[in-house]
Amino acid sequence: MSDQAILTQVENKVATLTFNRPDKLNALNRELVTQSIACLKQWSRDSRIGAIVVTGSGRAFCAGGDVGNMASLEKAPSLEEQIDGLREAQELSWLLYNIPKPTIAAVNGYAVGAGLGICLACDLRVASESAKFGTAYAKVGLGGDFGTTWLLARAVGAAKAKEMFFLGDAIDAGEAQRLGLINRVAPADQLAAQVCAMASRIAHGPLTSYRYMKGNVNQAMASDMRTLLEREAETHLRCGQTADHQEGVQAFMHKRPPNFTGR
Repeated sequence: MSDQAILTQVENKVATLTFNRPDKLNALNRELVTQSIACLKQWSRDSRIGAIVVTGSGRAFCAGGDVGNMASLEKAPSLEEQIDGLREAQELSWLLYNIPKPTIAAVNGYAVGAGLGICLACDLRVASESAKFGTAYAKVGLGGDFGTTWLLARAVGAAKAKEMFFLGDAIDAGEAQRLGLINRVAPADQLAAQVCAMASRIAHGPLTSYRYMKGNVNQAMASDMRTLLEREAETHLRCGQTADHQEGVQAFMHKRPPNFTGR
């Protein structure tokens, strides 16, 4: 078993980040979070990468914070330093949500607590039939981090989000899809292949369009229609200046598949 906290791979314009603490159900520690943030920042600037996949090794996507390390974290010199440290760690969720590339969570198992927040921060979410989702914060007397409050409330509504927070019961992949937490469910032995196909299709698409689509939808979650109309007027016409737009028009006119280059 590798002792690396994360594993990375870039192939066919798709970058894959794998949380690699299977013996801890990929619970978050400083090394895993710091290295993941560094990778995402690098990949967000790499024009050779069109899509990013996040998954976990073993039987979990991410089981949240490493409870075994919580006691040591509480020994920090001050509460303010603890808050600063958590703010830095939560950049992981923000990057997945905000970087100008499509991000896909391949949820191979448990996505709990902060792991649920990281999963929901991704643009698309495909889960194995055996995946489980939950908040779990109430079980250890905590309130929620890594964007779970904001993301979960928007995904399922305030009442259902409060139920999931207060009771802490896990739900299966079928229920998660019904609630809108995930996009698709795949058989466990087909999860990797289905996500790879989806990621490859996106990575070879009109990347400038995806950049602005993602930003527009994110903006729509926090603003009014008038603001979005103004933003769409700018971003729609910006996309119209790309080589991919011209290629798309030509492909449509000649009734052939487009050959996008991401430019």
